[in-house]
Amino acid sequence: MNRKTFAWLLVAGLMGAAAWAQTADEIIEKNIQARGGREKLKAVESVRMNGKMSMGPMEAPFTLVMARPNKMRMEFTIQGMTGVQVYDGHTGWAVMPFMGKTEPEEIAGDDLKSLEDQADLDGALVDYKAKGHQVELLGKADLEGTPAYKLKLTKKNGDVNTIYIDAESFLEIRTEGKTKVRGQEMEFESTPGDYKPVAGVMFPHSLENKPKGAPGGQTITIDKIEVNPTLAGSDFAKPQPAAKPPAPPKQ
Repeated sequence: MNRKTFAWLLVAGLMGAAAWAQTADEIIEKNIQARGGREKLKAVESVRMNGKMSMGPMEAPFTLVMARPNKMRMEFTIQGMTGVQVYDGHTGWAVMPFMGKTEPEEIAGDDLKSLEDQADLDGALVDYKAKGHQVELLGKADLEGTPAYKLKLTKKNGDVNTIYIDAESFLEIRTEGKTKVRGQEMEFESTPGDYKPVAGVMFPHSLENKPKGAPGGQTITIDKIEVNPTLAGSDFAKPQPAAKPPAPPKQ
Protein backbone atom coordinates (compact mmCIF):
# COMPACT_ATOMS: atom_id res chain seq x y z
CA MET A 1 0.00 0.00 0.00
CA ASN A 2 1.48 3.36 -1.03
CA ARG A 3 1.38 6.47 1.14
CA LYS A 4 -1.37 8.13 -0.91
CA THR A 5 -3.71 5.12 -0.57
CA PHE A 6 -2.98 4.84 3.17
CA ALA A 7 -3.66 8.55 3.69
CA TRP A 8 -6.95 8.32 1.77
CA LEU A 9 -8.10 5.32 3.85
CA LEU A 10 -7.14 7.10 7.07
CA VAL A 11 -9.10 10.24 6.14
CA ALA A 12 -12.09 8.15 5.00
CA GLY A 13 -12.02 6.24 8.27
CA LEU A 14 -11.92 9.40 10.35
CA MET A 15 -14.73 10.95 8.31
CA GLY A 16 -16.77 7.78 8.69
CA ALA A 17 -16.28 7.78 12.45
CA ALA A 18 -17.31 11.44 12.63
CA ALA A 19 -20.43 10.69 10.60
CA TRP A 20 -21.42 7.86 12.96
CA ALA A 21 -20.91 10.15 15.98
CA GLN A 22 -22.98 12.89 14.35
CA THR A 23 -25.73 10.39 13.51
CA ALA A 24 -25.83 9.19 17.11
CA ASP A 25 -26.28 12.79 18.28
CA GLU A 26 -29.04 13.30 15.72
CA ILE A 27 -30.89 10.23 16.99
CA ILE A 28 -30.57 11.49 20.57
CA GLU A 29 -31.90 14.89 19.52
CA LYS A 30 -34.87 13.22 17.80
CA ASN A 31 -35.47 11.21 20.97
CA ILE A 32 -35.49 14.43 23.00
CA GLN A 33 -37.96 15.99 20.55
CA ALA A 34 -40.18 12.89 20.64
CA ARG A 35 -40.31 13.14 24.43
CA GLY A 36 -41.55 16.73 24.23
CA GLY A 37 -38.47 18.79 23.48
CA ARG A 38 -35.59 20.04 25.57
CA GLU A 39 -37.50 23.07 26.91
CA LYS A 40 -40.40 20.93 28.17
CA LEU A 41 -38.05 18.37 29.72
CA LYS A 42 -36.04 21.04 31.54
CA ALA A 43 -39.26 22.63 32.83
CA VAL A 44 -39.88 19.47 34.86
CA GLU A 45 -38.34 20.27 38.25
CA SER A 46 -39.98 17.38 40.08
CA VAL A 47 -42.36 14.50 39.45
CA ARG A 48 -44.52 12.19 41.56
CA MET A 49 -45.62 8.77 40.27
CA ASN A 50 -48.12 6.36 41.82
CA GLY A 51 -48.59 2.80 40.70
CA LYS A 52 -47.85 -0.80 41.54
CA MET A 53 -45.00 -3.27 41.14
CA SER A 54 -45.91 -6.87 40.30
CA MET A 55 -43.83 -10.02 40.39
CA GLY A 56 -45.86 -13.18 39.99
CA PRO A 57 -48.81 -13.09 42.40
CA MET A 58 -47.23 -10.38 44.60
CA GLU A 59 -48.23 -6.74 44.14
CA ALA A 60 -46.70 -3.74 45.88
CA PRO A 61 -48.26 -0.26 45.60
CA PHE A 62 -45.59 2.43 45.35
CA THR A 63 -45.01 6.18 45.23
CA LEU A 64 -41.92 7.50 43.47
CA VAL A 65 -40.83 11.12 43.87
CA MET A 66 -37.96 12.65 41.88
CA ALA A 67 -36.57 16.18 41.97
CA ARG A 68 -33.63 18.12 40.64
CA PRO A 69 -30.76 17.80 41.16
CA ASN A 70 -30.69 13.97 41.21
CA LYS A 71 -32.97 13.32 44.17
CA MET A 72 -35.27 10.33 44.49
CA ARG A 73 -37.57 8.79 47.09
CA MET A 74 -39.54 5.57 46.67
CA GLU A 75 -42.06 4.15 49.13
CA PHE A 76 -43.62 0.73 48.55
CA THR A 77 -45.90 -1.43 50.66
CA ILE A 78 -45.55 -5.20 51.06
CA GLN A 79 -47.73 -7.20 53.46
CA GLY A 80 -48.89 -4.02 55.14
CA MET A 81 -45.35 -2.76 55.79
CA THR A 82 -43.87 0.23 53.96
CA GLY A 83 -40.29 0.25 52.76
CA VAL A 84 -38.41 3.41 51.81
CA GLN A 85 -35.41 4.04 49.54
CA VAL A 86 -33.96 7.55 49.22
CA TYR A 87 -31.10 9.17 47.31
CA ASP A 88 -30.47 12.84 48.13
CA GLY A 89 -27.98 13.54 45.35
CA HIS A 90 -24.98 12.36 47.38
CA THR A 91 -25.94 9.60 49.80
CA GLY A 92 -28.63 6.94 50.04
CA TRP A 93 -30.54 5.27 52.84
CA ALA A 94 -33.32 2.74 53.23
CA VAL A 95 -35.84 1.40 55.74
CA MET A 96 -36.95 -2.19 55.10
CA PRO A 97 -39.31 -3.34 57.90
CA PHE A 98 -40.24 -6.59 56.11
CA MET A 99 -36.53 -7.52 56.37
CA GLY A 100 -36.45 -6.64 60.06
CA LYS A 101 -34.79 -3.26 59.43
CA THR A 102 -36.96 -0.57 60.98
CA GLU A 103 -34.26 2.10 61.33
CA PRO A 104 -32.71 3.96 58.34
CA GLU A 105 -29.56 2.26 57.05
CA GLU A 106 -27.00 3.66 54.63
CA ILE A 107 -26.97 2.38 51.05
CA ALA A 108 -23.53 1.92 49.52
CA GLY A 109 -21.65 0.22 46.69
CA ASP A 110 -23.54 -1.08 43.66
CA ASP A 111 -26.93 -0.36 45.26
CA LEU A 112 -26.00 3.31 45.67
CA LYS A 113 -24.76 3.46 42.07
CA SER A 114 -28.10 2.06 40.92
CA LEU A 115 -30.02 4.71 42.86
CA GLU A 116 -27.83 7.43 41.38
CA ASP A 117 -28.70 6.22 37.87
CA GLN A 118 -32.42 6.13 38.65
CA ALA A 119 -32.37 9.66 40.10
CA ASP A 120 -31.43 11.27 36.76
CA LEU A 121 -34.71 13.06 35.98
CA ASP A 122 -33.83 13.72 32.33
CA GLY A 123 -32.38 10.29 31.58
CA ALA A 124 -28.80 9.44 30.68
CA LEU A 125 -28.96 10.50 27.01
CA VAL A 126 -29.91 14.12 27.69
CA ASP A 127 -26.71 16.21 27.98
CA TYR A 128 -24.76 12.96 28.07
CA LYS A 129 -21.43 14.63 27.29
CA ALA A 130 -21.78 17.07 30.19
CA LYS A 131 -22.50 14.09 32.46
CA GLY A 132 -19.27 12.41 31.37
CA HIS A 133 -20.95 9.63 29.35
CA GLN A 134 -20.10 8.44 25.84
CA VAL A 135 -22.53 7.28 23.15
CA GLU A 136 -21.81 5.22 20.04
CA LEU A 137 -24.25 4.21 17.30
CA LEU A 138 -24.09 0.46 16.72
CA GLY A 139 -26.47 0.46 13.75
CA LYS A 140 -30.06 -0.73 13.41
CA ALA A 141 -31.74 -3.86 14.75
CA ASP A 142 -35.08 -5.62 14.54
CA LEU A 143 -36.51 -5.69 18.06
CA GLU A 144 -39.36 -8.20 17.99
CA GLY A 145 -40.56 -6.80 14.67
CA THR A 146 -39.84 -3.15 15.44
CA PRO A 147 -36.93 -1.46 13.60
CA ALA A 148 -34.76 0.33 16.15
CA TYR A 149 -31.47 2.18 16.44
CA LYS A 150 -28.93 0.66 18.83
CA LEU A 151 -26.96 3.11 20.95
CA LYS A 152 -24.06 2.00 23.13
CA LEU A 153 -24.00 4.15 26.27
CA THR A 154 -20.79 4.06 28.29
CA LYS A 155 -21.46 5.85 31.55
CA LYS A 156 -19.00 7.90 33.54
CA ASN A 157 -18.92 5.16 36.18
CA GLY A 158 -17.88 2.56 33.59
CA ASP A 159 -21.23 0.80 33.19
CA VAL A 160 -22.19 -0.02 29.59
CA ASN A 161 -25.80 -0.18 28.39
CA THR A 162 -27.37 -0.76 24.98
CA ILE A 163 -30.35 1.50 24.37
CA TYR A 164 -32.85 0.78 21.60
CA ILE A 165 -34.64 3.78 20.06
CA ASP A 166 -37.75 3.09 17.94
CA ALA A 167 -36.83 4.09 14.37
CA GLU A 168 -40.32 5.54 13.79
CA SER A 169 -41.38 7.15 17.08
CA PHE A 170 -37.81 7.78 18.33
CA LEU A 171 -38.90 6.81 21.85
CA GLU A 172 -36.82 4.43 23.94
CA ILE A 173 -38.21 0.88 23.81
CA ARG A 174 -35.54 -1.18 25.57
CA THR A 175 -32.33 -0.95 27.59
CA GLU A 176 -29.95 -3.87 28.06
CA GLY A 177 -26.93 -4.03 30.32
CA LYS A 178 -25.32 -5.60 33.34
CA THR A 179 -25.93 -4.94 37.00
CA LYS A 180 -24.86 -6.47 40.29
CA VAL A 181 -27.39 -8.05 42.62
CA ARG A 182 -26.01 -9.04 46.04
CA GLY A 183 -22.52 -8.97 44.56
CA GLN A 184 -23.38 -11.18 41.58
CA GLU A 185 -23.25 -9.74 38.07
CA MET A 186 -26.45 -10.22 36.08
CA GLU A 187 -27.51 -9.27 32.57
CA PHE A 188 -30.82 -7.41 32.49
CA GLU A 189 -33.27 -5.90 30.07
CA SER A 190 -35.73 -3.11 30.78
CA THR A 191 -38.68 -2.46 28.46
CA PRO A 192 -40.69 0.78 28.82
CA GLY A 193 -44.04 1.20 27.06
CA ASP A 194 -47.52 2.74 27.10
CA TYR A 195 -46.19 6.27 26.55
CA LYS A 196 -48.63 9.06 27.40
CA PRO A 197 -48.18 12.86 27.52
CA VAL A 198 -48.18 14.60 30.91
CA ALA A 199 -47.59 18.39 30.95
CA GLY A 200 -46.30 18.14 27.38
CA VAL A 201 -43.75 15.39 28.16
CA MET A 202 -44.06 11.76 27.06
CA PHE A 203 -43.76 9.39 30.04
CA PRO A 204 -43.83 5.58 29.88
CA HIS A 205 -46.66 4.21 32.04
CA SER A 206 -45.41 0.64 32.04
CA LEU A 207 -41.99 -0.93 32.56
CA GLU A 208 -40.83 -4.54 32.61
CA ASN A 209 -37.50 -5.42 34.25
CA LYS A 210 -36.12 -8.93 33.99
CA PRO A 211 -32.94 -10.97 33.56
CA LYS A 212 -32.01 -11.00 29.87
CA GLY A 213 -33.79 -13.78 28.02
CA ALA A 214 -36.03 -14.70 30.95
CA PRO A 215 -39.74 -15.27 30.21
CA GLY A 216 -40.85 -12.73 32.82
CA GLY A 217 -39.78 -10.50 35.67
CA GLN A 218 -40.94 -7.41 37.52
CA THR A 219 -43.71 -5.36 35.94
CA ILE A 220 -44.29 -1.74 36.92
CA THR A 221 -47.60 -0.06 36.08
CA ILE A 222 -47.95 3.69 36.64
CA ASP A 223 -51.48 4.91 37.32
CA LYS A 224 -50.83 8.62 37.91
CA ILE A 225 -48.02 11.08 37.20
CA GLU A 226 -47.86 14.62 38.62
CA VAL A 227 -45.38 17.12 37.19
CA ASN A 228 -43.89 19.76 39.51
CA PRO A 229 -45.89 18.80 42.61
CA THR A 230 -45.24 20.64 45.87
CA LEU A 231 -42.72 18.59 47.85
CA ALA A 232 -41.81 18.70 51.51
CA GLY A 233 -38.22 19.64 52.27
CA SER A 234 -37.94 16.58 54.46
CA ASP A 235 -38.80 14.12 51.65
CA PHE A 236 -35.13 13.38 50.99
CA ALA A 237 -33.76 13.94 54.50
CA LYS A 238 -32.60 10.96 56.52
CA PRO A 239 -34.71 10.65 59.67
CA GLN A 240 -32.99 10.48 63.02
CA PRO A 241 -33.09 7.10 64.79
CA ALA A 242 -35.83 6.80 67.38
CA ALA A 243 -34.65 7.87 70.80
CA LYS A 244 -34.10 5.01 73.19
CA PRO A 245 -36.11 5.17 76.40
CA PRO A 246 -34.02 6.02 79.46
CA ALA A 247 -32.78 3.08 81.49
CA PRO A 248 -34.74 2.45 84.67
CA PRO A 249 -33.02 3.69 87.82
CA LYS A 250 -30.95 1.15 89.69
CA GLN A 251 -32.53 -0.18 92.85
